[in-house]
Amino acid sequence: VKTAQKNHGLGVFLNYLFQKTFAVAKEVRSKTEIGAHSVSLAAAGVRVASSIFGSLENSNILFVGAGEMIELCAAHFCAQKPKNVAVANRTVARAAALAETIGAKAVGLVDLPEILPEYDILITCTASTLPIIGLGMVQSALKRRKHRPIFMIDLAVPRDIEREVDDLDEVYVYTVDDLGKVVQSGIQGRKAAVEQADRLIETKVDEFKCWMTTRSSIPQILSLQERADALRLMELEKAKKAIQKGGDANEILEAMSHGLMKKFIHDPLTVLRNDPNLSQEDYEKVLHLLDRFYHYHIHHR
Repeated sequence: VKTAQKNHGLGVFLNYLFQKTFAVAKEVRSKTEIGAHSVSLAAAGVRVASSIFGSLENSNILFVGAGEMIELCAAHFCAQKPKNVAVANRTVARAAALAETIGAKAVGLVDLPEILPEYDILITCTASTLPIIGLGMVQSALKRRKHRPIFMIDLAVPRDIEREVDDLDEVYVYTVDDLGKVVQSGIQGRKAAVEQADRLIETKVDEFKCWMTTRSSIPQILSLQERADALRLMELEKAKKAIQKGGDANEILEAMSHGLMKKFIHDPLTVLRNDPNLSQEDYEKVLHLLDRFYHYHIHHR
């Protein structure tokens, strides 16, 4: 849209359509809970971590692996602006490539025992057929952390973290299955929000259709304005001639107002009354609209 606007390639209709689209998208986000429910493993991981630590801004996060799932998790977790981030991988060059994109440091898997105590959150997903994070490594890390808790997400199949680690009191381990339950809960919660969002969007679509309809009537509206202005000029010309002849100003103004009133009300009604194609019902509708118009004008002037 910005490119089209810059190159003057966005017409009235498309410009209005896009602006309404952006506005309703913002309204859906602010008035519904459609964005409050996690529907991906990465988003669910952030949600659970936040429930344990609160804000993640003071957290140190370690990603183990450098595949697509870790990249996705890194995008979600780094959006929370954590304090420090590191990427560990068997091939340090791959770790460095990902680390560069997220502003992290890269290390090798051999460094895990040494650096694990520094991190509050660990997310792992490697292709290893055997666990790479054992019970002894985690126990040692907890001791050096003075038993401050660690949140671990194991997205690998088979697991990267030994099952015995789950039994440690200071460690919160979530697997693919655990996060899958959080995701399922989010999907259920989002369904209600989707229904609410749909109703909101339908209302805005109707408003846009109404605007489109009024745009199609613009030529008729312009024609009506031109005709009304012509009638105004006719009465104004009469008034000027009467003034030039030395007529009383108050009488001239009174006559001009009556003339305008007759042309704007009496003449159109006479035409409507004598139109053979206009039913009585349509005639009454026109009267009702005129009545509404003048009542609105009197109360809002």
